[in-house]
Amino acid sequence: MTINGGISFWYAADTTAHQPPRAPLTADATADVVIVGGGYTGLWTAYYLKRSAPDLRVTVLEQKFCGYGASGRNGGWLYNGIAGRDRYAALHGHEAARRLQRAMNDTVTEVIEVAAAEGIDADVHRGGVLEVARTPAQLTRLKAFHAAEIGFGESDRELYDATDTRARIDIAEAVGSSWSPHGARVHPLKLLRGLAAACERLGVVIHESTPVTELAPRRAVTPYGTVRAPYVLRCTEGFTAALKGHKRTWLPMNSSMIATAPLPPSVWESLGWSDAAVLGDMAHAYMYAQRTADDRIAIGGRGVPYRFGSRTDNDGRTQPATIAALTALLTSFFPQLTGTEITHAWSGVLGVPRDWCATVSLDGVTGLGWAGGYVGSGVATANLAGRTLRDLVLGGTTDLTTLPWVHHRVRRWEPEPFRWLGVHALYAAYREADRHESTTHRPTTTPLARLADRISGRS
Repeated sequence: MTINGGISFWYAADTTAHQPPRAPLTADATADVVIVGGGYTGLWTAYYLKRSAPDLRVTVLEQKFCGYGASGRNGGWLYNGIAGRDRYAALHGHEAARRLQRAMNDTVTEVIEVAAAEGIDADVHRGGVLEVARTPAQLTRLKAFHAAEIGFGESDRELYDATDTRARIDIAEAVGSSWSPHGARVHPLKLLRGLAAACERLGVVIHESTPVTELAPRRAVTPYGTVRAPYVLRCTEGFTAALKGHKRTWLPMNSSMIATAPLPPSVWESLGWSDAAVLGDMAHAYMYAQRTADDRIAIGGRGVPYRFGSRTDNDGRTQPATIAALTALLTSFFPQLTGTEITHAWSGVLGVPRDWCATVSLDGVTGLGWAGGYVGSGVATANLAGRTLRDLVLGGTTDLTTLPWVHHRVRRWEPEPFRWLGVHALYAAYREADRHESTTHRPTTTPLARLADRISGRS
């Protein structure tokens, strides 16, 4: 029987995950920096602030428990992708975007090295990222993507034909792939829990079960008291819409995953998936997957893309139809897995800005700052954001504070019902575009998908 929800497979399958909650805030308090959100962004920011300035009083406020959101539910892709790079190239020039990409390449190594230094066993395996094409149109996009990545300085990326692709992972109908060394498989919950513990060792105060109802200059308001601080940092990603005044700031896009039972060695031998590279594709409604440390396949993609009124799920539970669709996707990639037991299913939300650009910012006058809008690429990007917020808080100009995503602003999402209608129409268009490309076998992207990209803000 499939366990549906339970936050995520990472929680449900980890007997050490269910620890007593940290104490909530019980009265008014003060700090030098108050951080709202106990996920990767908030905790990395707290970690680097205390490492750089040990005397700073840093408080983290988390509405449920650390990692309840995307940080504890994601696909475990620690890789160098960042949302909005092409737009930043158009706005600030190609070299500025190349600097941003180099920073992201370095961030993969940074996370791995910090995890090792802090004794965090997060099942890290640096097998890189393999992104595969399975139709002629996807192959055209793949080759353009590969060339663009090289143009942004990723000279160590490799392009494979169908034969070489299936030698790495035996994916049905694969016609080509692009591999980058700048990626690793991680267990997202183990990374999160280890990071939270490292923060507390440095003296960071973490209050769980403490929802923030309002952010204002130099204060974060909760039902149990107000924390006052010169700097108030919003690090709430897909849950941002729940904050007062932020209903339309970032859209909480839904993504769902399933995990198989552990697969025997004979199956892994038939799949050829030996190096534990994380796996993605070039479909419009894309998928992402990893080989877990206990030899399962965890695979994800879009289910119901968005809930009316920017609502979020209930503890990760997802729809039976989504479980069926992801199972069909799994067996489409790997027909030999037909009939394999699906042990876990879950969902979560990621933050999507109107122009699909991740951002980090701090207003020196009000002390209000934020980072996020990662559009699903947050495992590594959150680390870069945390280091950048640290530099902004501590003042001065650094290599990180001059990156083009700093202080970027974007318009808000449309009000309901236009937001709901638009998102569902767009993803219906993407699914139809994928279906059309898989049946016609034409080498060009369908005009429907190009139109959807323009309307959505992705291009």
